[in-house]
Amino acid sequence: MPELPEVEALAHHLREHAVGLRVHRVDVASLQVLKTVAPPWTDLRGREVTGAARFGKHLDLDCGGLHLVVHLARAGWLRWLTTLAVAPPKPGRGPLALRVHLGPPGEGPGFDLTEAGTRKGLAAWVVRDPAEVPSIARLGPDALSVTRAQLEDLLAGRTERLKTALTDQTLLAGIGNAYSDEVMHVARLSPYATAGRLPEEALDRLHEAVTTVLTDAVTRSVGQSAATLKGEKRSGLRVHGRTGLPCPVCGDAVREVSFADKAFQYCATCQTGGRPLADRRLSRLLK
Repeated sequence: MPELPEVEALAHHLREHAVGLRVHRVDVASLQVLKTVAPPWTDLRGREVTGAARFGKHLDLDCGGLHLVVHLARAGWLRWLTTLAVAPPKPGRGPLALRVHLGPPGEGPGFDLTEAGTRKGLAAWVVRDPAEVPSIARLGPDALSVTRAQLEDLLAGRTERLKTALTDQTLLAGIGNAYSDEVMHVARLSPYATAGRLPEEALDRLHEAVTTVLTDAVTRSVGQSAATLKGEKRSGLRVHGRTGLPCPVCGDAVREVSFADKAFQYCATCQTGGRPLADRRLSRLLK
């Protein structure tokens, strides 16, 4: 899933390449991706792109006061192309959900919004104010700018596991499954730690890890083309997606806890005092 660093890089790419261009046409290949009906997407036509921004994991394209807001969900992506096909795409075929022409079709650049797989979550809104998007209105403070004091206040009294708290967008915006694993590894904290019971020194480490992990990832990502961002993300990860490989800090094998539709990775030596965390799915398989 694209998270804060990748979406920030995509926003930067659009500011560099799309601002100043005009929307000539919008092709909708999947109506289910559109979550608003008024204003209609056709109102984007003829408008100049005046900015691009990020709200948590949402990408915002400002078209002269009318905003195309996108959430890429788990398997969505933005593909920037120097030229786009003249013929509109046929609905319901392939991963293409929405296409934006920023020049005459067949002549100018633009981008495709695509989504792999059969589980569809990619969403797009056309609004006059990004705050009209319900999931943006509910966002907590941005993870890239949260202060140590804010983080302490946010976690105070929370009874869920730290992993759950860090990925709750209403609590802290921008961190998903991958970067929460990275943050907890750098902070040397267990994913199963109770979020509201971290001692002061652990909160210090957590805030520093949130700041450094995300800042480093944004630095690596910004300036990359949209086509290379996914590879850049994978190359910078220390534990996430590296089950069985050696931890880059201590050399212990990275472990995994699996759920029905996702998994997270951690280092037992660095994060849990050497104790493996319970993996209910594995436990059921061993019975």
